[in-house]
Amino acid sequence: MTTATAADPLVRRQLTSWHAVVVLVAAGVAWVGLVRLAGSDMTSARAFIPAWALMMTAMMLPAVALVASLYTRTITPPSWARQATFLLGYLVVWVGTALPAYGLSVLVQHAVTPHPTVARVTGAAIFGLCGAYQLSGLKDRCLRHCRSPLGQLMRYASYAGRARDLRVGLHHAAYCLGCCWALMLLLFAFGTMALLAALGLTVVVVLEKLTPFGPRVARVTGWLALVLAVAALAVPDLAPGLAPMDSMV
Repeated sequence: MTTATAADPLVRRQLTSWHAVVVLVAAGVAWVGLVRLAGSDMTSARAFIPAWALMMTAMMLPAVALVASLYTRTITPPSWARQATFLLGYLVVWVGTALPAYGLSVLVQHAVTPHPTVARVTGAAIFGLCGAYQLSGLKDRCLRHCRSPLGQLMRYASYAGRARDLRVGLHHAAYCLGCCWALMLLLFAFGTMALLAALGLTVVVVLEKLTPFGPRVARVTGWLALVLAVAALAVPDLAPGLAPMDSMV
């Protein structure tokens, strides 16, 4: 018995359901909010943490729209409240990355960017870590989870209790975080609030999870990141997010 994946036509048609459309519209609203924040000062925790949470919402909702629709329409009777609870659990995990992301941002601002050599090595390390993880077995395992929504729904059917939908959202998001954290790390090389970088990474995540060639996209991205790791040692401009602050103005 084969497990349906996100790339299967029958599964992809769920993306045209109202449940999926609502998730995609919410992602679009988050993107509008990000555009409005472009150019704002994000050095303080009060500014950075909400902006990062908004960016994770904008980037990750498109990739989870399919699973949200399938879960709501298959496992439980169609219910907007249950879908909202599922998405709440999903976003709690991603929003929870805002605090460690801010810590890394402070480290970059105060310990890396003032020192060109350190910044160059850090950029290469970020690209290298991302590339190595993209080619790892753990990445493959997490990506298989994200690309097999029907297989996961069979598991989620055994969940019970009032917190069922929240637990499903948290569980799925944990695998999603395992799948995508290394890609998000690239934001510190390209610029944590760089809209073009965020948009490009969103495209990569969607291609990995929802297309027939998703695993190949993950491998190509991994090898490209390794190439950038070597190149960044000679061309520091490949990691503009680590450039000295006066050169970023």
